[in-house]
Amino acid sequence: MKPITVSPKYQVVIPRTIREQINIKPGQKMHVIAYSNKIVLIPVRPIQEARGLLKGMDADVQREEEEDEER
Repeated sequence: MKPITVSPKYQVVIPRTIREQINIKPGQKMHVIAYSNKIVLIPVRPIQEARGLLKGMDADVQREEEEDEER
């Protein structure tokens, strides 16, 4: 964990190692969430990057509607 400093304008610089690790580019949008007394930054990614993300996932999940029909 690397400490950073909040500027007088409440700005922070994301360390280079972290920027490179998660591929953040200048001008990229981020979601900011307050969670359990922490600040979480989540990069906004184009939906096209999610394509194939769940490939191989087991989609055989029994739905509530199917459960109701069986009763």
